[in-house]
Amino acid sequence: MTSLLAAVELLFRFVRAVVVSGWQTLVVIVQHGRGAPPPAAYLRVRFAPMSPRGAALLGCMVSLTPGTTTLDIDMERRELLLHVLDASDPQGIVDGIRRDFEPCLVRLCGVPQEAA
Repeated sequence: MTSLLAAVELLFRFVRAVVVSGWQTLVVIVQHGRGAPPPAAYLRVRFAPMSPRGAALLGCMVSLTPGTTTLDIDMERRELLLHVLDASDPQGIVDGIRRDFEPCLVRLCGVPQEAA
């Protein structure tokens, strides 16, 4: 039952993140027509200990939110390499991923600490 609740919560968090990111991406596109675009960047984001399946799901969810693309998943370092459309607040991007996706994914696909 705990896994089912975590999956449902993750679904709601993901939908919310897609809507918010979609709106933010729309604002970036509209503002780009009026001036210089925001800085795009590559970011490395460490993720919590989880299985390869959990890391792949995290990478997919990040890529499906507008404005971000997962380029690589490094399981040894537990890092995602991301391309972000608007890197004006890189810490906010990292915090959002950790807040929105990681807690539920760790409950669903986490690995015991001794295996991490």
